[in-house]
Amino acid sequence: MIEVRNVWKKYGDQVVLERLNLSIAEGEFCSMVGASGCGKSTFLRLLLGQEKATRGEILLDGKPLPAEPDEHRGVVFQRYSVFEHLSVVRNVLLGLELPQAKFTGRLFGARRRAALDEAVAMLERVGLGAALDKYPRQLSGGMQQRLAIAQALVMKPRVLLLDEPFGALDPGIRRDMHELLLGLWRESNLTIFMVTHDLKEGFTLGSRVLVFDKVRVDPQAPGAYGARITYNIPLDHTRDSASSLHVAQAAVQGALRADVIPV
Repeated sequence: MIEVRNVWKKYGDQVVLERLNLSIAEGEFCSMVGASGCGKSTFLRLLLGQEKATRGEILLDGKPLPAEPDEHRGVVFQRYSVFEHLSVVRNVLLGLELPQAKFTGRLFGARRRAALDEAVAMLERVGLGAALDKYPRQLSGGMQQRLAIAQALVMKPRVLLLDEPFGALDPGIRRDMHELLLGLWRESNLTIFMVTHDLKEGFTLGSRVLVFDKVRVDPQAPGAYGARITYNIPLDHTRDSASSLHVAQAAVQGALRADVIPV
């Protein structure tokens, strides 16, 4: 579904990413881990269309990825990306109204009722069916992140991009959000890319773990070389594979703690 071919990303003279090559099938859940500043979120923005590769290309179904965000790619950030002045149901309804009512921004009659039913059904799926008329300031952090996920999924994207979506949540709430996300992923054919600093979270949720690391360094020019995908690990979450998962996680953890390889 997604092909990444020799992608580089530079900001001025600083190389952030280099030589990324990747092939992802539809329906995979890719956890992206690595040290802070190694380019994980930059790669996520390339997938979203917020950024353009300096060199190389990203293909979706064999065609160049659209240069701007579109309805095929949903995104959820660590900070709750919701509209504070709109109620919970209006936050989700807005995404359905704007593409269909470009001039007024509102639907009317049967079309509005159909869109409202769809928004309510999505909110019920994420556990917010009893909070339709509340405003984001009245919700807990976990509930606001559920709302952000509902905003993204109601547009029926093919690709869901998550940038540390659970980093600000308490451990108990994070577990609930993990169960919610896995449930929604299994029900659909979503392809998910999730940036996380939590290695355990990455291995627990993902069907594939992508490890970003800077494999070479020039002390005289610290920005000369960018990060690559140094590990690309498909995961099997069955009981028989539990020990191999533990071994893979330990290997990646050791690699991330190790010094980078000098030029």
